[in-house]
Amino acid sequence: MTNSSTFQAEKINQHIVKWLLDYANNAKVKGFVVGISGGIDSALTSTLCAQTGLPTLCIEMPIHQAESHVNRAYEHIDQLKKRFSNVFNERADLTPVFETFKNQVPASENEAVLNLSLANTRARLRMTTLYFFAGLHGFLVAGTGNKVEDFGVGFFTKYGDGGVDVSPIADLVKSEVRLLAEFLKVPESILKAKPTDGLFGDDRSDEDQIGANYDELEWAMSQMEKGKTIEDFNGREAEVFKIYKRLNTINQHKMIPIPICKIPENLK
Repeated sequence: MTNSSTFQAEKINQHIVKWLLDYANNAKVKGFVVGISGGIDSALTSTLCAQTGLPTLCIEMPIHQAESHVNRAYEHIDQLKKRFSNVFNERADLTPVFETFKNQVPASENEAVLNLSLANTRARLRMTTLYFFAGLHGFLVAGTGNKVEDFGVGFFTKYGDGGVDVSPIADLVKSEVRLLAEFLKVPESILKAKPTDGLFGDDRSDEDQIGANYDELEWAMSQMEKGKTIEDFNGREAEVFKIYKRLNTINQHKMIPIPICKIPENLK
């Protein structure tokens, strides 16, 4: 877990905003689109994009969403619009689209597999929506994944919330995300909320799904980077390290480039 006394929030803030602005200018795009979930990652990302001064479109995309998530999303968007004149918002209710999709595909006797497939479908419908708006406005889709999610346990949907143009906070672990969000005055309700992917239409948290919280996962990530193995730990530490190692292994396909079958020159 990052030490707040050594975390240089202001300099990191300035670095990310400059990186976003430079990237957008070099790509000759007009602004950013960010999906707003009511969580800390999307709140931080949208605030950073807003600080560039470029038009920043915040989109809320409910699919049978828990009321608490929707309320936090609106609170953040309202606050951001008051702080930054370049921020505007849209709402795309994807619930009927999701229900139509469900009615057009077969069900499965394996309820767990079916529910996971449908959860990933929600994320991919949202990605499609973000790119629709990005295309309309000539904007970039800004990703909201943090380092633990994107490069540690792979806790994201491939071509869902993983389908983005730029990833401004993907080199920040969750504790760093919290520190930077506090520095940027993200609403208290979001800072205190349990992290959740919001893909199941209820209030289950990321910890409920993973079996470890982000502070534990950060610890495991740092230990694995040091070359530690499960034999080095016991008790809860061993349990958390095992969870992290398993997810890091099975989700490598999300973290590495798409495999390409190279054809030998003599066969072409």
